[in-house]
Amino acid sequence: MFESADLEHHVAKATWRREEPRLREALLNAQFDLSRDRRFPVLIVIGGVEGAGKGETVNLLHEWMDPRHLQTTPFAAPRPEEAERPPAWRFWRALPPRGKIGIFFGAWHSAPILDLAFGRIDDAEFERRVGAFQRFEKMLVDEGTLLLKFWFHLSKSQQRKRLRRLSKDERTRWRVTPADWKLFAHYDDLRAASARLIRATNSAEAPWLVVPGADPQYRALMVGRTLLSALRGRLDTPAAAAAAAPPAPLPQGPTVHDHVNVLRALELDQPLTAREYERELDRWQGRLAKLTRRKRFSRIAVAAVFEGNDAAGKGGAIRRVTQAIDARIYRGVPIAAPTEEERAQPYLWRFWRQLPERGHLAFFDRSWYGRVLVERVEGFCAERDWKRAYDEINDFEAQLVAHGIVVVKFWLAIDPAEQLRRFREREKTSFKRFKITPEDWRNRKKWKAYEQAVADMVERTSTDLAPWTLVEADNKLFARIKVLRTVCGAIEAGLERA
Repeated sequence: MFESADLEHHVAKATWRREEPRLREALLNAQFDLSRDRRFPVLIVIGGVEGAGKGETVNLLHEWMDPRHLQTTPFAAPRPEEAERPPAWRFWRALPPRGKIGIFFGAWHSAPILDLAFGRIDDAEFERRVGAFQRFEKMLVDEGTLLLKFWFHLSKSQQRKRLRRLSKDERTRWRVTPADWKLFAHYDDLRAASARLIRATNSAEAPWLVVPGADPQYRALMVGRTLLSALRGRLDTPAAAAAAAPPAPLPQGPTVHDHVNVLRALELDQPLTAREYERELDRWQGRLAKLTRRKRFSRIAVAAVFEGNDAAGKGGAIRRVTQAIDARIYRGVPIAAPTEEERAQPYLWRFWRQLPERGHLAFFDRSWYGRVLVERVEGFCAERDWKRAYDEINDFEAQLVAHGIVVVKFWLAIDPAEQLRRFREREKTSFKRFKITPEDWRNRKKWKAYEQAVADMVERTSTDLAPWTLVEADNKLFARIKVLRTVCGAIEAGLERA
């Protein structure tokens, strides 16, 4: 893996003087075209051996290119705010938008290499983390990111020589710390762990490029030329209308579970009188209030997802839940059409940003399931994109649960006749008119298409970790109590695991 990079690589001074200004100009032109084109983002991941020129190369890229469209984010040990969320949260937050170049100085690969080399994790945990990285990188590439990964390498003798030289010079002595020498003492273990990770995460879509780090000019030209080639290759290729291979089909026909009938079989008009409702409301709101005040609640978080037919009562159900909770520990997250900023990022980006910290709750009125519902039905994304989203969403929710976030998901279902009644009521009531729009009437005409999309969604994303709760919502009173009861049960289960 590192045999070629172990060798001495040099660039003649004449070659450097000739090539460096040409490369700078070409990179600036490509960067300008990228910022104007705005078809895709570029993410450069920088990893490797200490002393191999990572920082110098990052600084050089900032010198060569327009810093207004270049953002470097360093990653060390997680800060307190970052430790409160799943490990991938801090990487999602820092992703560059379309038309920009982002540099991750250290990234998701660093921690497992160190942990494996120092014996803090076993092989199984290492493989689990690597699998998460593979899925994350694949999603970024599938969402259009140009992902470039550079591993800066020095042989053991080269690293020893460089650390000693830097330590002896008063001008550079500050750059070598006791931590650097500690890492050098574990060079062989770190090299083995690094090679293992690079092999596992080296894909055709996002390969690692091992950069010999001993000669500054050689590594600079290697990184610069690779970046230029990748940029020009993507910029000069017309955007593909669709992939050549058709997306995999979803289950169809009588040989599989008839998903639509699962929804249609719901008894949507469940009985519950107003008197029973008031009694049950007091009971479950009181129980919820006590649960969120328990000391152990500070160890978990809650992400509650509310989806449903238009006018199914999502907002009313959310309000009955939040009435029982201290306003300082919850946040409502209403989801509408993505903004310009959000459209410039992978579709899950705006939801990663809204995740609650421990001891808090977030209520999503609509959610990441828009990719497999409205975007699918309305044709806002390609078939290949919404079909791959099922696995991406399951992986996203598994990461939340692994971090101690309780994920509770509701689909509030009403029948077409009840929806029509509520639409007409909203049009007649002055303080409810804002709730009804031409889009609601238009969506109603696609009832069957949405019904099929919901059935597929439930079938493919109702997991043991994050199951769907189907709520019979023709009777709003019954629906609100069922939601409250389910939230309480999910939190109780989460507290037992905490």
